[in-house]
Amino acid sequence: QVQLVESGGGSVQAGGSLTLSCAVSGYTYWRYCMGWFRQAPGKEREGIALINSDGVRDYADSLEGRFTISRDNAKNTLYLVMNRLKPEDTAMYYCAVDPRYLTCSVRNGGMDYWGKGTLVTISS
Repeated sequence: QVQLVESGGGSVQAGGSLTLSCAVSGYTYWRYCMGWFRQAPGKEREGIALINSDGVRDYADSLEGRFTISRDNAKNTLYLVMNRLKPEDTAMYYCAVDPRYLTCSVRNGGMDYWGKGTLVTISS
């Protein structure tokens, strides 16, 4: 059974930083696409940062280079470092993983496995 558990969310002021973590267990494929999605109140879920098993990264253009995705294979953990946070970054953040590594794109929301999310709130 694949499980993804996010942590690291919280409340910070605009301009601050947060690092999200996602612990992945039970995923047995050696190829993967994994990453971060978010859903703000009243808005659709959007892909923001993905990385595949070849190390190829894809980011949403709206991030303007403020976020960095990385993974620690030894720890089976995915990270998202978020800098220069803005109030519009307020959302529930989800990590997800899927074996379709060749179509790993923030524009593709069809991931097989999802975590329950961690809330990020940015105050102005």
